[in-house]
Amino acid sequence: MTGSEASPSFRLAYVPGVTPTKWVRIWNERLPDIPLTLVQVPAADAFDVLRSGEADAGFVRLPVDRTDLAAIPLYTETTVVVIPKDHLVAAVDEISAEDLADEIVLHPLDDTLDWERPPGLPAFERPATTADAIELVAAGVGLLVVPQSLARLHHRKDLTYRPVSDTPESRVALSWPQDATTDMVEDFIGIVRGRTVNSSRGRRPAAAPEQSPKTKRAEAGGARRKPAAGASAGKAGGRSAGAGRRRRSGGPQGGKSGRSGKPRRRS
Repeated sequence: MTGSEASPSFRLAYVPGVTPTKWVRIWNERLPDIPLTLVQVPAADAFDVLRSGEADAGFVRLPVDRTDLAAIPLYTETTVVVIPKDHLVAAVDEISAEDLADEIVLHPLDDTLDWERPPGLPAFERPATTADAIELVAAGVGLLVVPQSLARLHHRKDLTYRPVSDTPESRVALSWPQDATTDMVEDFIGIVRGRTVNSSRGRRPAAAPEQSPKTKRAEAGGARRKPAAGASAGKAGGRSAGAGRRRRSGGPQGGKSGRSGKPRRRS
């Protein structure tokens, strides 16, 4: 590397609500020589950031256009409704979308949930951002339905939230450009998938070179023709043992002939 070349670095984008702390910590432990730079982006801009090369990979919200982007789904978030602490809904543990039918429900322009039809009554005007909608909830203008991570991100002491059933759920995924799956991207995929440091840091192992059919037949034939050293020794030992048994078997016959030479009794 020449002095004019920049040091390698890994740029990781993430949308609001996602907390990449755990994966960043593992990266820094395993690859201390390659700095990881975090790039926070609005959910609506995340895919353009990846396509333009401003980030190597990113935590995004599904769906992902698989035409040019790859994605690994990671987890699904609980959907909640953000309410003032003194609201009637705060008295229950969970509600359904139907329970919001008579409530004004804010629908910000950066909403991350894929609604067919948002619940409740529409507000007079749509807030520009989720942060703006949170301010309106605090002012008593309406309620807000969001993924739980966004409710936590915009936490206020005067607000709380409750799970809502029968609503779309937000799914978080790791995504990157399909034509830019670099070694560093493979390293980060391995970390996200929970692979250990001994599993090639997430990279695909190199395939062993394929042997030609001629080489395989030659090796197999050589193994059949060459006898094992132990087997030859065993055969030789077996012949020696057999010869010894045959020699020992002649001993008793010689004894009989010796007994036939005893002196005769005198008459």
